[in-house]
Amino acid sequence: MGQKKLDKNTIYKALDWGYDKAVNGVPGLDSAEELAQSYMKEGGSKIDQANSLIRWQIAKAGTSGFVTGLGGLLTLPVAIPANIASVLYVQLRMIAAIAHMGGHDIREDQVRTLAYLCLCGSAATDVVKDVGIQIGWRVTKTAIQRISGETLKRIDQAVGFRLLTKFGQTGVVNLGKVIPILGGIVSGAFDSVTTNTIGNVARQTFIEAT
Repeated sequence: MGQKKLDKNTIYKALDWGYDKAVNGVPGLDSAEELAQSYMKEGGSKIDQANSLIRWQIAKAGTSGFVTGLGGLLTLPVAIPANIASVLYVQLRMIAAIAHMGGHDIREDQVRTLAYLCLCGSAATDVVKDVGIQIGWRVTKTAIQRISGETLKRIDQAVGFRLLTKFGQTGVVNLGKVIPILGGIVSGAFDSVTTNTIGNVARQTFIEAT
């Protein structure tokens, strides 16, 4: 597969596409809400449930059954490399599921943008600082709802720049080897350390502040 040129506009399209798939579901894979509900049935605290989900995400994302389920992702928007789209979908579904666990409406624009912010992992606090948000990192439901549309745009722009740098303008994900278009996410290509960090940021954002 040839490499596709990336720019911020392409990243934005990939984020929106991945989040919509995560929220609305893909044939053969649970939606973010369904995924969250399956862990919320386990009992225990929300933090424990989120940690269990994160561990599952890391353990199962490279298995053959999960890869088979990613077949529904192969109809991709134009110019979005399959390797990037797959990684974004998996991580955004995890983030959205954690947000749902925290009682947030994952269809709200504010929650969607903060989910994108979580993809920056440990750099998320720097992005928040860079756009001048005065809400601290662990944000409450009330604070989330008060984020203005203009601020959401600024966050989206900052996240797009961060992810473009992370993925590189050639379309190669710097999280291991490139994922073949028909292989989905395979063992070794899915970065468990990065995913764990992203999951922890999502938990801190959407659950620990509630």
